Parts: sequence; C-alpha cells; structure tokens
Amino acid sequence: MHLAAGRAEGVRCAIYVRLSKEDGDRHGRESESIQNQKDLLIRYAADRGWEVVGIYCDEDYSGADRQRPDFNRMLQAAQDGEFQILLCKSQSRFTRDMELVEKYLHGLFPLWGVRFLAVADNADTQVKGNKKARQINGLVNEWYLEDLSENVRMVLDGKRRQGKYIGGAPLYGYRKDPADKNRLLVDGEAAGVVRDIFRWSLAGAGKQEIARRLNAQGVPGPARYKRERGWGPAGPAARPGGEWSKTAVGRILRNEMYTGVMVQGRRRKVSYKSKAVVDVPQGQWFRVEGTHQAIVSWEVFQAVQQGLTLRSRSSGRGKAHRLSGLVKCLDCGSTMGRTEKRRRDGPGLPYLRCQGYAAEGSGRCTRHSIRLDRLLELVSQRVRAYVQEHCPLEVLELSPPRDSRTETLEREQRALTAQWEKRRQALRELYLDKTSGAISAEQFAALNREFLAEQDRLERRLEGLRGELEQESAHGQLPWRERARALLRLEEVPRELMALLIEKIEIGEKDPETGGQEVRIRWRF
Repeated sequence: MHLAAGRAEGVRCAIYVRLSKEDGDRHGRESESIQNQKDLLIRYAADRGWEVVGIYCDEDYSGADRQRPDFNRMLQAAQDGEFQILLCKSQSRFTRDMELVEKYLHGLFPLWGVRFLAVADNADTQVKGNKKARQINGLVNEWYLEDLSENVRMVLDGKRRQGKYIGGAPLYGYRKDPADKNRLLVDGEAAGVVRDIFRWSLAGAGKQEIARRLNAQGVPGPARYKRERGWGPAGPAARPGGEWSKTAVGRILRNEMYTGVMVQGRRRKVSYKSKAVVDVPQGQWFRVEGTHQAIVSWEVFQAVQQGLTLRSRSSGRGKAHRLSGLVKCLDCGSTMGRTEKRRRDGPGLPYLRCQGYAAEGSGRCTRHSIRLDRLLELVSQRVRAYVQEHCPLEVLELSPPRDSRTETLEREQRALTAQWEKRRQALRELYLDKTSGAISAEQFAALNREFLAEQDRLERRLEGLRGELEQESAHGQLPWRERARALLRLEEVPRELMALLIEKIEIGEKDPETGGQEVRIRWRF
C-alpha cells in the first residue's frame, strides 16, 4: 500500500522522533539516528507542501515510557489543534505500547482531527483498511518490549545471583569500587556512623533516640551524604534538611548487607509497562554471602534484631529490663514504668509503678508499686513451670533444627538445576534450527559457544554447591539435643522467651492490711 503523495496547501504538520538508550548511535550532542529521522520526515513533508509547525524529540526514552517530555507536549499540541498531521518514521517511534496505539491512533486523534502517518511501515490513519496493519504493528512492538524486558531481567537476575551489586547508588556505609561498579568497598566515614548506630541500639537506645544523637552531632543523613559526594540519585531525603529520621535508622538496623551478605531483589516491578513495585517474599530474595567486607558482625546484627523485635520501653537509662513492655496495671491497663526508690545505705532499688498514677495530677489510678527483682523472679518461676508442664524434658522429642543456610543452598541448587536443564533443551533446539537452515553455521557456532560457556559455569557452581551442602550435613551431626535440653532448663529465663509466651503481666494494688498483691499472667498460648 502506498501513501498518497498529493500536495496540500495550508496543511500544518508536526514531526515526532524518538530514540531509546539501547538503540542509540551518538557521535555528538545529538545522535545520528535522531538527525536522520528528522531529515527524512522534513523532506517527506516538504515534498507534499505541508508546513512543519513543530518538531518534538525524545532521546534516551523507551517506547513504553508514558512520561516522555516531548511526547506529552506533542499530545497537548494535538489536542489544542496546533497541527493536522503527525509524522513519525515508524509506528514504534510513536509508541511500543498497544494501549497507547488504541487510545490515540484509533481513539483521540480522530476526535482531534489529527492524521497519523508512519513513513517506514505505511501506517496511515486516513486509510481505513490500514487499521489491522497498525494493530498488528502495535502487537509486534509490544512483544518486542516484553522480550526486551525479560532479557534485561534475566541479565540482572544473573548478576544478583552472582552477588554483584546492581544498585544505582551505593548502600550507605559503602562506596562502589572504581575498577568494578558491581562491587562494594567500605566507606570509612559512613561505616563509622553505621557502627555507632548498631552499638547504640545494642546498648538499648531506640531508633528515635539514635536519630536525635546523630542530628545533634551534625551527621548528614544518608540521602544528603550521597548527594554531597555525587553518587547519583539517592532518593528524596527523609527530611527537608537531609537529617536523620527514625525510619532511616530503622532501615540500617534491619539491613543484613552490613554483615557482608549481598541481599537483592526484595522488590520488583509489577510489569514492564508499569513503574509500580511490590514486595517480594523473603524466600525469593537473592542472598549471596561474602561478597563484600562486613561493617558489623553477624552476632551483633542478630542481637540487634532481637532487641528491635522485643524492645518497647526503656528504663530511661538506655537499657530495657527483661519484662519491659509486658507489665500492665490490673485496674487501669496502663504500662508499669520503671523508677527507683532511694536508700541511704546504698544504690536505689528498681520498682515498677503505674504510669497512670505517675502522670502528674492525673488522678487516674493508684501506685500499684512492685519491686522489679521480686517480680522478675516470680515470673521466671511461673515460666519454668509453664514450660515444664507443656514441654516436659523427660518426654520431649526434639527434631533436628532446619538450617537456614542449608535451605538457601538447596534453593539455589534447585534454581541452577532448572537453568541447566533449560540450557540443555535450548542447545537441542539450536541444533535443529541449524539443520533446518533457520540459522547459518556461523550464527550456530557463536550461539553454541555462548550456551556452552553458560552451561559450564552452571555446572561448576552446582559442583560447588554439592560440596557446601556436604559440609553443612557434617556439621548437623553435632550433639544439638544436649545443648537444646540445657537451654530448656531455663536457669535464667531470657527476655525473648518471656515475650513469646506472655501476652501481659497484670499487677494489682497492694493490700494495705495483709501486704498481699495480685500478679496475673496472661499467656499467649
């Protein structure tokens, strides 16, 4: 089908050109391909006597991107009636999104009186019989985007699987290796701040308190710190001045990457057509150990995680007692806060009392005071009795613990085995394509080398995984039952167990005549 070439006086025409990063061919300030598109379309319009009233150009933008600046300016001009014809080299330059093809080429453009012309593939909205061809072009272009997105995802997943860092800006506390952008090196200044954050948290300081300390010291927040060093976009600052916030501190304290483990793929885009992202289940994250130097030890990290999970209120001195947050007033339901009763002959004794009473002038409740050490011993005795009743050591059957590292290795082994099988099948299909003449011998040789190299890499990694799994299995023969039983004797009841078993501990008011005081424990199970 040939486009009409007749001259039309007074016809206003606009030109739209686009080039994505992947297919650019830049030799100067403007790519050669963009200039060629412009020259072709300007000549085309001149041959037909059309007046070019605007040239719109988007460079380094994907055909699926709906936020292209000049694309949206052009659409607004079309709606305002500034031109009657829109010229593109091909329909894919306008968009590779089938939804946009239908919305504009077959929906809004006819309403606005705009004719769309694509010179290279003969797309012309003025030709009624041309619609099916445009729709087929739209589908082919969208399939191209889908395939490209899948290929990019596979490449990035491959890097994640190898433990290569693919983030735009480095994680706070690290910098990118100048010789290898996918490798992280410790950044001394920020790493010192990270160690302070973990040290303070381990000592019992809350996230808000840590943020306050850092801001008081004038330490720039992560976003500002990265911007000042020109390390690419680091996201919006948590606060206008780039200060520290409770959220920023929490992200650092929860990030396992500070132990030297590369953790990536925690979020993913819903689809190649959307910028929306969703959280990925933890079991599907890419986790590779030993890829970079640790800033904090694994033991410190684990201790901090327990503290974050269990901490509610501190004593006011930066340390949480084992019953912190669990003790409530039996009458008004307020949390029992820690205080000290002064003594002349020694240090003060720690007490808990109702915070409803402690609030000055509230008159909401009475003191409900109880010595912390006596309450702790009483609760410990009840927890031991509760555990012995429900899990008697004499008849307790313990199952071997499931090692999270073993699960990780087995998961990676399954994934790599599936990839190896896919490569083997692809080699078979590649050979069939060669014998059928679908590809040349040279193409077969090049692709075959790539497939064999990837298959060899997979086989080497699988062999390494088998060795690691054998080591983990050998470690599993240690006398863990004896250690588990010793822990279950509960000579000192840990805070973690109390928080897991106890919903709350309710303290009644002391009877002034008998001195008796009700202590009621509400169990979770």
